[in-house]
Amino acid sequence: MNATVPPAYELDCLGQRCPLPVIALAKRLPGVAVGEVIRVLADDPAAALDIPAWCRLRGQEFVGSPAQYTFDVRRSS
Repeated sequence: MNATVPPAYELDCLGQRCPLPVIALAKRLPGVAVGEVIRVLADDPAAALDIPAWCRLRGQEFVGSPAQYTFDVRRSS
């Protein structure tokens, strides 16, 4: 799949502190179709580590961070 495809969903977690952005992602992901990308907006510095780590632990694909405070996750399963 092409990582430049726009995300299907955007989850605004700006202003939320760890671990709230990861919790919101975990709650929202089941509503996203396998293969679709969800974009998480999070300005907590911990999100840059927490979101990719959560993806590794949960078997999801961390697509990348195309802009500051932006984290793209593709649902793998």
